[in-house]
Amino acid sequence: MARIQLDGVGLEYELVGPSDGPPVVLTPGGRYSKDIPGIPQLAQLLAERGLRVLTWDRPNCGKSDLHFEGASESGMQAQFLVKLIHALDIGPATLVAGSAGARISLLAAHEDPDAVAKMMLCWISGGLVSMMRLGSYYCCEPAEVAALQGMAAVAEMPIWQQQIEDNPRNRDYMLGYEPEQFIAVMERWAWGFVPATDTPVGNWTDADFSRLTMPVAILRGSPRDLYHPGQVCEQVAERLPNAQLVDPPWDIDIFAERMRDGKGLFSDFPMLADQIAQFVGS
Repeated sequence: MARIQLDGVGLEYELVGPSDGPPVVLTPGGRYSKDIPGIPQLAQLLAERGLRVLTWDRPNCGKSDLHFEGASESGMQAQFLVKLIHALDIGPATLVAGSAGARISLLAAHEDPDAVAKMMLCWISGGLVSMMRLGSYYCCEPAEVAALQGMAAVAEMPIWQQQIEDNPRNRDYMLGYEPEQFIAVMERWAWGFVPATDTPVGNWTDADFSRLTMPVAILRGSPRDLYHPGQVCEQVAERLPNAQLVDPPWDIDIFAERMRDGKGLFSDFPMLADQIAQFVGS
């Protein structure tokens, strides 16, 4: 494990694999840490295949610091991903990500295309139901608790417990906000989940998609996945100039299955090892 300070924000990360191997960055979704089951195992498998693999705790995740800045949470995390790639001198890197991690990777590639060699993405969030649910969970519910009960109650919400347990300074950071300040942050971040009717990702235009000229492999999704509808993956693949849809090594309904059985949303990611290694080497 290692820690780095970037613009005053502490980030936990780990690098495994040969120092001269092609660099790969793994980013899970939600506010899950880099240690969520499946991600460390995938990193080790890729390292055994000669790749240099970075796993990291995004701001507001795991042992990294809380950081309530930026126009959107995903956009802020994308900016820190680019800064981390440069600080560790591992660019251009292949970004491998799922769910919120896929959104962050797209934004990072848009922020600095030269830092990204390729991307392999799955479970791209989109659609009205998905965005309304995610915006409510990540922004509206914490704002409501702050308004009705204050910041001490926000710090007790389950969504923040791992971050505070793993990094007790995060509680002090959170309590340093007045409810009105925190509500303003949540209001601002909630706009990042408001879907447009004519584009699958945020408010991206054709010009935004055209910036991402690197090879992109997008794993097919399921039409039954309300959080990451399969058609969103298809629409993103259609708009990117150098993207292809590929079959995942699992059943396309695996996300819903893992939601039901509680085995861990990323527990199947080690199955991607060979596919990633081949993609990086192609």
